[in-house]
Amino acid sequence: MQNMSTYTPTIGLEIHAELQTATKMFCACRNDADEKRPNYNICPVCMAHPGTLPVINRDAVHKVLLMGKALGATLADYTEFDRKNYFYPDIPKNYQLSQYAYPLVSGGALRGVAITRIHLEEDTARSQHVTATGEKADASLVDYNRAGVPLMELVTEPVIHDAQTAGAFARELQLLLRTLGAGEANMEKGEMRVEANISVSKDATLGTKVEVKNLNSFRSVERAIAFEVARQIELLEQGGTVVQETRGWDENKQSTFSQRKKESSHDYRYFPDPDLPKLVLSEIPEFAAERLLSELPELPWVRRERYLALGLKADDADMFVQQRQFGDFFDAVRATSKHNLTELTANYIVSDIAGKVESGEVPVEWLQVAANAARFDVLMGMVQKGLLSSRGAKDTLALMFTDPRDPEHIAKEKGLIQQSDTGALAALVQKVVDANPSVAADYRAGKEAALQFLVGQGMKESKGSANPTILREQFIAVLTATA
Repeated sequence: MQNMSTYTPTIGLEIHAELQTATKMFCACRNDADEKRPNYNICPVCMAHPGTLPVINRDAVHKVLLMGKALGATLADYTEFDRKNYFYPDIPKNYQLSQYAYPLVSGGALRGVAITRIHLEEDTARSQHVTATGEKADASLVDYNRAGVPLMELVTEPVIHDAQTAGAFARELQLLLRTLGAGEANMEKGEMRVEANISVSKDATLGTKVEVKNLNSFRSVERAIAFEVARQIELLEQGGTVVQETRGWDENKQSTFSQRKKESSHDYRYFPDPDLPKLVLSEIPEFAAERLLSELPELPWVRRERYLALGLKADDADMFVQQRQFGDFFDAVRATSKHNLTELTANYIVSDIAGKVESGEVPVEWLQVAANAARFDVLMGMVQKGLLSSRGAKDTLALMFTDPRDPEHIAKEKGLIQQSDTGALAALVQKVVDANPSVAADYRAGKEAALQFLVGQGMKESKGSANPTILREQFIAVLTATA
């Protein structure tokens, strides 16, 4: 059996994320991740025709600098683009325009994980391996729509020691990209790809690093890391040697597999691109640190802490951060609230609104109407005052999705308002007691279950309109007075 406890895993992440810009990184072609027609958004520049010249996308640079500011990193003053040379069908030029010695962003941290750098480059084309017979591909097709799309690469320090921390980091980075409007980072669409550099060692010296590439889901990130850690430990325990290499992840087999020997930086023969200008960012007003700071929205971790400070459950707070439409609606209700029913409001949004919006039963636009936030707060006040039972509130809310009137009008029209008038309920209570003398006697004899039966009969008699709390109090008063 492997003695895993004596080994320390060390993990560093390299995460690529496509940026959400109107055009590609170095040309005017449309940046459209949803384009289904192959080789449609292409031009002589992104296809590397002779004599063409690239132009830097300002918006892409701006978005990476915003990321750096959000992460508390150091923004470069001087930066340049380099040619990273390698031959592969998905690179039209036989080199990739990237950054090497002078990245846009250095340092910073996310979820306690130190970041080495964030740089900007262009994405590659998309290869599709076509299988006609058997498992081996008979042909490969290349779609260049993605070639040249702005691609942000973030590299962490090798300071992660377990798969769960790596997965949590990647999830938080995706959330930050979406919060800043930098990118959607949908992993299933290839808009965000994770590569994990993994080694194991019995001491403070780092072991031999193995890179697992192109992990396309958070679950795959965690499973691939866990598998690779176990594989390396087993190999070492059997007297073997870990080889520095690039491995892939087989989702079906739940295992990594060797792809190729890992290249070193000198293999790429980096050198500054002569067709692109060097950038001195301090000379560009829109990239000034103070201006970037003023553009930052409320960051995910700040928002999460704000919700927790209000007393929300951790799961509810995380949902409101992850799915901003619900967090925004919660904030809108609180902004107009006269009742300050924080926990009650959150509970109803999570249990009675979120599912209907996610299923498409209720359009997300309903959440964005200011009047609906105010009406929802009135509904919460009615629940607090006992005018509506939980069931009545749910039924009223279901009607509010299509009925623009105030919840009081809706509830009254549908007979959902609870009876709380003690005088009216007293007569109902007496009627139920008179109709069930043996049960009343059981309660007087000390059988508490008899009271619940009588309350149930009272709710039935009132057709569910009686306030159960007041109804119970009335039964106790009548039964005690006639004991």
